[in-house]
Amino acid sequence: MPATALAPLYLVVGDEELLIDRAVAELVALARGEDPQVDVHDLLPAQVTAGSLSEVLSPSLFGERRVVVLRSAQDLTKDPAAAVTGILTTPVDDVTLVLVHAGGNKGKALLQAAASAGAKRVNCPKPTKNQEKLAFVKGEFDRAGRAVTRDGAQAILDARGTDLREIAAACAQLSADAEGTINAETVARYYTGRAEASGFTVADHAVEGKLGDALETLRWSLAIGTAPVLINSALASAIRGLAVVSQPQRGLGDAELAKRARVPPWKLRTLRQQARGWTPAGITRALELVAETDAQVKGAGADPSYALERAVSGIVTARRDPAAV
Repeated sequence: MPATALAPLYLVVGDEELLIDRAVAELVALARGEDPQVDVHDLLPAQVTAGSLSEVLSPSLFGERRVVVLRSAQDLTKDPAAAVTGILTTPVDDVTLVLVHAGGNKGKALLQAAASAGAKRVNCPKPTKNQEKLAFVKGEFDRAGRAVTRDGAQAILDARGTDLREIAAACAQLSADAEGTINAETVARYYTGRAEASGFTVADHAVEGKLGDALETLRWSLAIGTAPVLINSALASAIRGLAVVSQPQRGLGDAELAKRARVPPWKLRTLRQQARGWTPAGITRALELVAETDAQVKGAGADPSYALERAVSGIVTARRDPAAV
């Protein structure tokens, strides 16, 4: 990530949402360090047209600094993609354009055009190997000025599965609450004492149909400062896991099934028990609920806490009677 003057064009490439969000946030912070009044436009493909691009990228009469972030650039349709490509070769003074691209074959022409235009590239690959995930955990503690042992890092991965946001949240909480070097004993002690406040426990209660326990744990989790987006991420993870284990599994071993469910192998037994009583229609409705709630907790709704309570209640209802949600 650059530590000097902001460049006119950046290419943030990868498929890991957390790392992409951090890269974009660091670029915006750099811009605000140069000009606290910088105007930031963060656009999704559906918001991008030739007209909207012209508006946000045209030269300013008053010389205001702007950062324009185009998310999921690989999903731009033909005309907007062509408009962006045309802009790449004619940078506008006082405007920094940040293209976020998944890096695959889809929209590859735009990726290549940005590279040819001299874009500074920031890679955000998803950690897939265990060694890469351990390195991520160590990096999180390094950022916080804390030390973690290898067994401590592995214990966090075992407890938090594969969701990078959940792993990052666990590292942040341990950095703030635990003393000394973080090791496996520290992790075990921490989660034994606070399991009732985790987003995963909220999710477990919800998918098991325990409405009272789920709402009580949700309110406690919010009260101690757990981010709503992390709680909804845990709900989504639980429902996705149910969807995987409830499907026919001909020829699939537990390792492959766990990979598809994005959980450690030991979690499969719990998921199979939780899937009893769920119907395909109920799982589909629950997936719709967490998708709707994702937008609500990320700014589309006025009250993330209410949105989460509604999601938890809806998930419990979907388990009993999908048509009633």
